[in-house]
Amino acid sequence: MTLSGKDKTFLFLQGPHGPFFYRLGKMLKAAGAEVWRVGFNKGDDAFWFSNDTYIPYLGSHDDWADAFCRIVEEKAVTDLVLYGDTRPIHAQAIERARAMGLRIHVYEEGYLRPYWVSYERNGANGHSRLMDMSVDDMRKALEGLDLDLPDAPARWGDMRQHVFYGMVYHYFVFLRNWKYRNFRPHRSLTVTKEFQLYLKRLVTMPFTAMQRRLATLRIKHGGFPYHLVLLQLEHDSSFQMHSPFKTMTDFLELAIDGFAKGAPTHHHLVLKAHPLEDGRVPLLHEIKQIAKRLGVADRVHYVRGGKLAGLLNTARSAVTVNSTAAQQVLWRGLPLKVFGDAVYNMPEFVSTQSLPEFFTNPTRPDSRAYRDYRHYLLETSQIPGGFYSARGRRQLLRQVVDMMLAQEDPYDALVAGTATPRQQLHVVK
Repeated sequence: MTLSGKDKTFLFLQGPHGPFFYRLGKMLKAAGAEVWRVGFNKGDDAFWFSNDTYIPYLGSHDDWADAFCRIVEEKAVTDLVLYGDTRPIHAQAIERARAMGLRIHVYEEGYLRPYWVSYERNGANGHSRLMDMSVDDMRKALEGLDLDLPDAPARWGDMRQHVFYGMVYHYFVFLRNWKYRNFRPHRSLTVTKEFQLYLKRLVTMPFTAMQRRLATLRIKHGGFPYHLVLLQLEHDSSFQMHSPFKTMTDFLELAIDGFAKGAPTHHHLVLKAHPLEDGRVPLLHEIKQIAKRLGVADRVHYVRGGKLAGLLNTARSAVTVNSTAAQQVLWRGLPLKVFGDAVYNMPEFVSTQSLPEFFTNPTRPDSRAYRDYRHYLLETSQIPGGFYSARGRRQLLRQVVDMMLAQEDPYDALVAGTATPRQQLHVVK
């Protein structure tokens, strides 16, 4: 089957910060497809470098769904491309796109990040097809495939670029957005506050790094057994849309209370912030207050972001809502407790114990089953590369364009025998 964009028209909505969507559209156009981009603010506009294919949406949120249908009809759109499927403008577009028979391409941060991104059809995270699959289903699809899998890298790789592009994006929305007066951010925070937080985070990176090193050294040289809590961004869609919690404080209360009730008295609890945590939630203050009230203040530690590998290597177990960082926990064979919907939340991997029981004597995952699961992801929806660094974009574009042009989605392509061979990270330059 020849891969071609002929007779295909791709409509892009909002993407990751930076130029990835533009580069992707350019390559789809080189494959023979027509490409259009709808922008909702000056940040979207700034990173799409072709005025001829850019459609500014200046209407209200209430009128967007009807406007989307008009654009689809006027441009004869066949495919919808977006980053994340839960923000309101994307959720509305997906609902209409399904009714109109469009193919829907969803990008997300990788389930096996940092050096993979997720590409799926129709939905991601709690809306992914993976949510309806079992390990046995995956094993059947993998029959006849046997290869050495790359290890999960221990560093994020393009975090500085991620922060930089986020700051630039919010600069344009904050100071240059007069044309898009009806724009409403999909998060509750104002654009002004978002920009201030990005700028503050960039400026305070050296101070934060020093705090992180000191906290890590105290844990490293403490000589105590510890359990790790993987915190997430409170405003992240996975936390808000696919978990039982509304605020991070709710989760902190549950995690520290479970530790206080169940962990041996010589064990400690380490709460690690998300690498992009920007201070909009006063995590340290909340943690101190809860730990003091529960009588475990001297056994609870907070680490501000940084690399996860060093902490995981000597941890006894890990707890999270539904962070993708839990994949590194499972890869190491550590016990894991999860509270939200996640593509890895399967009985073979995740403890079904109550939280106090888990901290008392956690059950370990089936490592062989997890290896098969991870193999399946690497053969299907997890693509080597990244959105933010130039090197990451090159890796990603080498493979994902062909996947978008293919008839089958990544999961069906594996069963049909038409999946493209996986790139090995160490040979991609």
